[in-house]
Amino acid sequence: MSKDGSSFFYPTLLSEAVKWAQKNSLWPMPFGTSCCGIEMMSTLSSTYDLSRFGAEVVRFSPRQADMLIVAGTITTKMAPVLRTIYDQMLEPKWVIAMGACSSSGGIFDTYSVLQGIDEIMPVDVYVPGCPPIPEGLIYAILHLQDKIAKGEDRKPSERPTQEDALNAMSYRKMIGDIKANFIVTPDHVKEIKEKQEMK
Repeated sequence: MSKDGSSFFYPTLLSEAVKWAQKNSLWPMPFGTSCCGIEMMSTLSSTYDLSRFGAEVVRFSPRQADMLIVAGTITTKMAPVLRTIYDQMLEPKWVIAMGACSSSGGIFDTYSVLQGIDEIMPVDVYVPGCPPIPEGLIYAILHLQDKIAKGEDRKPSERPTQEDALNAMSYRKMIGDIKANFIVTPDHVKEIKEKQEMK
């Protein structure tokens, strides 16, 4: 209603109104297991204030949540429990894999750690980092809201390959093995590449 008391109408489609409501009322279900969980908690604090983006109603019951934030290392024993939580969540539902461990296993390339939660459920947004900063999670939620507002079909995000993940975490791409206590500089990388091209 305007200030002079007259009413006005904002014509729109019901489907657009539903997308607007879904976008601005995400209810997160946090699943924090390690250092990424601490970063997720700080995102909800007064410093970063996730409530500005309409995603602050944290629910610890999957039946009341529609956005699962998996933050941290997921072991193979935890995987069935996490999948059960995902299955119990409301439709439509979305998943954010926060940090290297939940995205690709991170530094834990072992039999006991799940090498990415996309092995047991679809993932909508990956948040890089070990651990990612709170701004990274906020950006991921804004990106997810943008996907919801556009009404895109829910397709799992493309998972980076293991080689992509290793290259993102180190300078090992194209230079072979690195010895301990050896600092890799851009000049060194260029020099090694030139040597490899000569062969």
